[in-house]
Amino acid sequence: MDDVVTDLPPPSRFLLEDLNNFTPPSQPLPSPFLVFSNLDSNKSFHPSLLIVAMSSPSLHFLHHLSFKTLIGALVLPEFAFSGNTVEPSLGDKSCNIYALNHSDKLIMIALVQYSVTAERSHEVSKLLIGERIIPERVLILDSVQSRYFRGKLSPDDIFAVKLETSLERKSSDTGDSPLIKGLDYFSSGSVVDGLAAALLSRCQLKKIKGTLCVSWPHFGISVMSLIKSLLLKDVLAGINPSSDMNLESGYLSFSRRKDLHLDSELYT
Repeated sequence: MDDVVTDLPPPSRFLLEDLNNFTPPSQPLPSPFLVFSNLDSNKSFHPSLLIVAMSSPSLHFLHHLSFKTLIGALVLPEFAFSGNTVEPSLGDKSCNIYALNHSDKLIMIALVQYSVTAERSHEVSKLLIGERIIPERVLILDSVQSRYFRGKLSPDDIFAVKLETSLERKSSDTGDSPLIKGLDYFSSGSVVDGLAAALLSRCQLKKIKGTLCVSWPHFGISVMSLIKSLLLKDVLAGINPSSDMNLESGYLSFSRRKDLHLDSELYT
């Protein structure tokens, strides 16, 4: 006869791992993909520079950049098109890809206007770098994530710092100037994750000169002016930024609305 005191009891029907045995696995999401215009549908691109913008200040500035041409988009199936406008808008959940000819060189710009999860970051980075799009250089523009930053961040702090691939850091040794000049490097002990980290890792893996520039705070006219100044001085010198004379004032009203929704923990 079994000893009801010392024998191990059978598994409980209420254990979570047992309940999961009867739950059908969720369907995997379809893979992201690139869509280009008919003329470019089977073409590979070799731009001198690929700019991937994710931060609010960089998205706002580059959206208003003159003389760029929409040539394609990166589609994440989990984001529906139903809420997007016909013409590209900063309010859309999209990733439009533009071409910009500057000094007889092709520059491509990807405006990532949705939040890419960590699970999808490597898939997206492979599409943007190294398959159909093979750039000589890459610039990634993102914001500092306060939870991964070593030290306290105040809303009154305004700064931008950078990380570079080993090949980019050796540019000065080979006679090339750094893509972004005059910026300090990201502080030791701080971490970058998500799509920005995946893109920079992709550059390192493919031996492409890559620079990640992260700025703080997430919103505000001052940080947008800082990013605008860096791009026009070092990256897009000679480019007309916008035909809209109210670029700064437009972003000021936009960032004020966004600030109302920010969690106070961003600034701790």
